[in-house]
Amino acid sequence: MIETTPIQIGDITIGGTHPFALITGPCQLESLDHARMMAERIAAACAPTATRFIFKASYDKANRSSIGTQRGLGMDEGLRILDQIKREFGVPVLTDVHDARQCAPAAQVCDVLQIPAFLCRQTDLLLAAGETGAAINVKKGQFLAPWDMGNVAAKIASTGNTRIMLCDRGTSFGYNTLVSDFRGLPTMAQTGYPVVFDATHSVQQPGGQGTTSGGQREFAPVLARAAVAVGVSALFIETHQDPDSAPSDGPNMIPVDKMEALIGQLRALDELSKSQPHIAL
Repeated sequence: MIETTPIQIGDITIGGTHPFALITGPCQLESLDHARMMAERIAAACAPTATRFIFKASYDKANRSSIGTQRGLGMDEGLRILDQIKREFGVPVLTDVHDARQCAPAAQVCDVLQIPAFLCRQTDLLLAAGETGAAINVKKGQFLAPWDMGNVAAKIASTGNTRIMLCDRGTSFGYNTLVSDFRGLPTMAQTGYPVVFDATHSVQQPGGQGTTSGGQREFAPVLARAAVAVGVSALFIETHQDPDSAPSDGPNMIPVDKMEALIGQLRALDELSKSQPHIAL
């Protein structure tokens, strides 16, 4: 993997040859008690390998398949919960933003603002997010070539904020299907910004269940291992104690009781991958 310039998020360094950081949590905030339980179990899963994590959960899932699916708790309650998790566990927190007006209040709590894939070219949203000074994780649209993410990053960087991560989450491949092209990871790394691989949304089947999205969670660990072998700076893996009952993205989420074993495998591969020199051809 082409080496990228590290960025700092709290006390976590992301990029360069540093061990991968983990962005993880449930897709959607459900309650303070649920978020607290998930953060406890994630921390326990990360502890044996001293893996650093950013707690991720969204207060609003605006890009749902249908009008009848749950969107979340809303900004006010969601940010209150994320602030509590941040204080109790001493970890950075991340949430999605969908509108330029959400960026400033979200950044009062969240260390990382995430730009959803469908919105990655929305200039006003990118500028508003960048102007907060928070770190920005922008997901590559399923419709976008990896080399086009340079233009996306440049919009954010025009605000003076270069704490940018570029995240791959699969590319549209026919109807209700995504495919991961791992050539895109080093291509995006040519921007100099740390690259994130979203292993769970990459196995999503958008709209695949009619009114909700489907997914093939059994392939998420496979893709995560491949991305670590490439040398990504961070991994995005959503998790839940009971994915089949989760309010959103259950078919792609990893059961939290499987996370410790998966993280252990990934850290071993990460250490091997990043100890090898990049072969330029």
